[in-house]
Amino acid sequence: MPGSWSNKRERQYEHIKRSAKRRGRSARVAKRIAAATTNKTRRMKGETKGRGRARGRTSTSRRTMHRKRAAAGRRGGRARRRS
Repeated sequence: MPGSWSNKRERQYEHIKRSAKRRGRSARVAKRIAAATTNKTRRMKGETKGRGRARGRTSTSRRTMHRKRAAAGRRGGRARRRS
């Protein structure tokens, strides 16, 4: 567990690790899954130093985009599309 993790992320890591072990994963795999998931959450929440945006939209902005389009469709209009 890196020293840069907050107490909240430490708890999250331990919770995920215990959960993976309960589901029958080995200790080594459980640690790997917990660390990857915790780091993914840190990236999504902006808690890490960024090295630029490697991929396009994040999953949250993609979800927002779909919600806006769905709402516009219900109103009978069209949502703006990003070209």
